[in-house]
Amino acid sequence: MKELSRRKFLQTTAVTGLGLCLAPASWATPPETRRIGIIGLDTSHSQVFTKLINAGNSGGFQVVAAYPQGSKDIPSALKMKPDVIDAVQKMGVEIVDSIEALLKKVDYVLLETNDGRPHLEQALPVLKAQKPVFIDKPIAASLADAQAIFKAARQYQTPVFSSSALRYDANVQKVVDGSIGKVLGADVYTPAEIDKNHLDLAWYAIHGVEMLFTVMGPGCVSVSRTYEKDADLVTGVWKDGRIGTVRGIRAGATSIAGTAFGEKGIAPLGPFATYQPLVDQILKFFETRQPPVSAEQTLEIFAFMHAADQSRKQQGKRITL
Repeated sequence: MKELSRRKFLQTTAVTGLGLCLAPASWATPPETRRIGIIGLDTSHSQVFTKLINAGNSGGFQVVAAYPQGSKDIPSALKMKPDVIDAVQKMGVEIVDSIEALLKKVDYVLLETNDGRPHLEQALPVLKAQKPVFIDKPIAASLADAQAIFKAARQYQTPVFSSSALRYDANVQKVVDGSIGKVLGADVYTPAEIDKNHLDLAWYAIHGVEMLFTVMGPGCVSVSRTYEKDADLVTGVWKDGRIGTVRGIRAGATSIAGTAFGEKGIAPLGPFATYQPLVDQILKFFETRQPPVSAEQTLEIFAFMHAADQSRKQQGKRITL
């Protein structure tokens, strides 16, 4: 079996991201030190994002400190953590022993903890301190925690957003920009390893789900799911009758890609190529304090994934959102 594990994929994409030729973002303002802190050094994203930001072409933004605590019990995350700590230290990042200590040293936060379960607890002090925060996918392990994070963001009037890098894939953005006219439907496929502590699709298949919602837009009204040990097929129906599907792969060859069907043509989506567009969006968000992805869309994505779990439990029954 040639299954591409979550860890192997992250290692592969880390190498891809680290090898990029960096160009200044078009929105960048004159250089001044704008300090970024990281929470969670148990994912390759912490290393890759630090490399991209600290390369010197990020409009004065710099990752300066990190609090390493991430997942307490996910083996792949715990195994990765020492190497990531070492890598970011070599890039000049100070390691601190608490979120409170981190917040005294930074203006913006990347919440990168691999595990979605601690995100609500870790995000609360950041939101209370009113420091803009990007929360890496999945923003939470459950719909209820995702809702709680956005509720706290409103309460403390602190901007927050979450996204997969696949949302900003070049082929996806071409479709968003109208290359095939109105999107009438889309089919995506994605690795879909499952972690018992997360919504099934949230642990890894969220990459494909984000890509689907980016091109289809909001308005999904029902979800049904066919589940087998090695694969999922999740079908969403939008309020205007359009259909989008996510094929989750747990055996054999895999990638993150798909096809969009439009009024004027059919276009490819993906595969993953680079983290740079996502990093550019994060820094623009820190600059403007305007989230590029709304809370409503992220919560609809979580409602979709929650409904998929409910459908699995009810032998594929169509679940209304």
